[in-house]
Amino acid sequence: MKSQWWKAAILSAIALLLSTAMAMPSFSQDRSDTLLVVTEGGPNSMDIHGVGANFQVYGVTWNAYDRLLTYGKKTLPDGTVSYDFTKLEPELAQRWWLSADGMSVTFHLRKDAKFHDGTPVTAHDVKWSFDRAVIVGGFPTFQMNAGSLEKPEQFVVLSDHSFRINFLRKDKLTLPNLAVPVPVVFNSALAKRHATPTDPWAMAWLRNNTAGGGAYKVESWRPGQETVFVRNDDWKSGPLPKIRRVVVREVPSAGSRRALIERGDADIVLDLPARDFVELAKMANLTVIGTPVENAMMYVGLNAKHPPFSDVRVRQAVAYALPRKRIVEAATYGRSAPLVTPVASNTFGYDPKMSPYTMQNLSKAKALMAQSGFPNGFDTTLSFNAGFAATNEPMAILLQESLRLIGINATINKIPGAVWRGALLRKDLPVILNVFSGWLNYPEYFYLWVLHSQNSAFNTSSYQSPEMDKLIDAARFETDQKRYAEQVREFINVALRDVPILPLFQPSMDVAMQKRISGYTYWFHRQIDFRSLVKN
Repeated sequence: MKSQWWKAAILSAIALLLSTAMAMPSFSQDRSDTLLVVTEGGPNSMDIHGVGANFQVYGVTWNAYDRLLTYGKKTLPDGTVSYDFTKLEPELAQRWWLSADGMSVTFHLRKDAKFHDGTPVTAHDVKWSFDRAVIVGGFPTFQMNAGSLEKPEQFVVLSDHSFRINFLRKDKLTLPNLAVPVPVVFNSALAKRHATPTDPWAMAWLRNNTAGGGAYKVESWRPGQETVFVRNDDWKSGPLPKIRRVVVREVPSAGSRRALIERGDADIVLDLPARDFVELAKMANLTVIGTPVENAMMYVGLNAKHPPFSDVRVRQAVAYALPRKRIVEAATYGRSAPLVTPVASNTFGYDPKMSPYTMQNLSKAKALMAQSGFPNGFDTTLSFNAGFAATNEPMAILLQESLRLIGINATINKIPGAVWRGALLRKDLPVILNVFSGWLNYPEYFYLWVLHSQNSAFNTSSYQSPEMDKLIDAARFETDQKRYAEQVREFINVALRDVPILPLFQPSMDVAMQKRISGYTYWFHRQIDFRSLVKN
């Protein structure tokens, strides 16, 4: 017995040492020029145009690639810095000008810009990249279409450093849409070397490799473990970053991530439970920043295409059954903005007085269940992204309890973060907890993604409504502000009536960092921009 006890003790000690080694930085260089970011999950691809690319891919894209334009910055009332969606600034394009009739825009590219392999960036690369985005389908194509960028014929090479976009229509989202992560500029020569007749856009190769010219190069990527970035010292599209090397380490355990930031081993931590951020904010050696994510919403999605949630009365019953206040408090500890209407608090059209679901009303919910033919309820599943279990799990448990009160027995289904996007695309999940963040801060943009029948990527509720489609489409191109405001109220009211999604709260982009880190900027894509960070 004594021998067995010693063996067990030795094995436990070895396991502890191994786990500690896994959590600690895997590099020996001086930490002064290296940033260690710890996060719950990492990218499942290197290609934002790829099928099922998760939102961590946005961070890779933002730092490793250039776009023609970027956004300016502003200081928020709390003193923190945010991007400013009302200001467009140069990135790869030094300057641009609209035609006299307002039906095209011409860009003059930097002549000194080079890709990571030293190849000069030309307008031919921009053309190839934009053609790729509008042709490959899925998320990238829909994102381009959201700004009326729909056809390769719109993209015209004028010279090696001049590029024109011809407009299909006047659209206020066209230029802002060029500053989001999707319309990145690829090294087309490099990508073409890895293309095949059956894969002309090198989708297979670019899933595991980058072909960019951004401020950082991807030095290595170990899926499920870490992504390592190294500064591109030849970057010309902005001020050279101060930090030479960035390691983004995937640490699934929230407790381990918190321990790393508390001990000072990690520089920045993401994806902690809200309660941890509340407690870390009290520590003298740390800075905690929380920014309400513009045009974003955590919601319960109900599959409107498949019974029993195809019956609007069932969806309304769930809306009345939700204990929103309890759910939000359990998940966010006050670090969010509760929502009762399907529009974010800092987005045009927000008016909580519009909602009939401000309070839990079980009697009305039960009456609707009876009217729908399910007085005794039914069985279903409730799915969420396990990559954000710290927030999603307490919400799921409370939602499960509240559904049980009206006879709906929901089995909780945790889906790994790496395959969550793919699971949503199948459109066969009856109830989900999901978050969507609209990159462009316009209500019709959010609705175009989440509730328009033509969107196969993010209309996770399979909601089909010609009335809704017509209102969204009209608002996108409306120039009269009064009529635009009316259209926004109309499509919000349709969403409240049909309830394909049930808003819970507007999430906060929370980040904890050592006091020695400065230069943090909040961005709409909810990823860290390494380029502005400084480590003192």
